[in-house]
Amino acid sequence: MSGDNKKESDPVIVRLDISALNEARSILYDAYRDEPTFQYLFNHRKPGYKQRVRATVRELVDLYFDLNQESVGVMVNDTLVAVAFIGDPDLRLNLANQFSWRIRMVLTAGFASTRRYLHYHERIRAMLPQPLAHQLPLMGVNPKYQNRGYGRLLLQAVQRLCAENPRGTGLVLDTGNSRYLPFYESEGFRSLGKLRVGGFEDHILFREIHPEAKVAANQN
Repeated sequence: MSGDNKKESDPVIVRLDISALNEARSILYDAYRDEPTFQYLFNHRKPGYKQRVRATVRELVDLYFDLNQESVGVMVNDTLVAVAFIGDPDLRLNLANQFSWRIRMVLTAGFASTRRYLHYHERIRAMLPQPLAHQLPLMGVNPKYQNRGYGRLLLQAVQRLCAENPRGTGLVLDTGNSRYLPFYESEGFRSLGKLRVGGFEDHILFREIHPEAKVAANQN
């Protein structure tokens, strides 16, 4: 890792493989541990909350790797500082049908939390705008590297990958943290609606991928 006095090199976008598994899990755990949606779904007032979040992130990351879904990251000085997992538009993942994943979730995160998460996931699926939208279920930046533009760099890389897929026509993501809304809006996302999750609202956002963006991506 780089020292505090060492100049940071230019960030590099990389595709992730199995060797990045532990680093990706750690970054995403930090990203979602204090996220309002996760706090409600996995009951942060009950003992063992951090273990439930850690288990959920681990099982989701492993599932997306097992399903050969696209995943990208930002490297700085040989350190992975941000990651994102992209759900292919043809996948239309129904977690309730992932039986081995569901069993592992019950054993590690608990039955109540697993049931809540599955219900939440189904509500989001019901709001998808059309059958060929990519989904961005997991994205995070290492807290030590936040507010340096790496999140925007990562999201733009995700959008370029989506533009390269001839089957996809847009990208859907959700957030329970309203302070991120201006950032997503500045990247062209618009609201599809809101979900009531506990005592707050979860925002479902969508960005279209236009044909001309696909042409440009193919020419570059």
